[in-house]
Amino acid sequence: QVQLVESGGGLVQAGGSLRLSCAASGRTFSSYTMGWFRQAPGKEREFVAAISWSGGVIYNADSVKGRFTVSRDNAKNTVYLQMNSLKPEDTAVYYCAASRVFSPTTRTSDYAYWGQGTQVTVSS
Repeated sequence: QVQLVESGGGLVQAGGSLRLSCAASGRTFSSYTMGWFRQAPGKEREFVAAISWSGGVIYNADSVKGRFTVSRDNAKNTVYLQMNSLKPEDTAVYYCAASRVFSPTTRTSDYAYWGQGTQVTVSS
């Protein structure tokens, strides 16, 4: 069992930056693939980024490549999402999730544990 708590969301102007954090409970955090997803009003939840248990393999959605960076600190049981050059279309609730799948995966169905989400709003 893993419990996830996101933080770091907020209101930012277009072109600005935010850093999201996701703190995990449990001693097996380092064995999980971790992912970030987002959901805008009226839209389906979509993949943003994922990172393998070691941090050695990273996947990013095309829409955030070159702007967002996912990282993790297994000693702190925390995964991060650094978001730069934010755009109004990045506005959404951002969720972190944990998966037992060995390699980073983009499918929501592969993630068994989810945080409650943190709101990110980018103004134009």
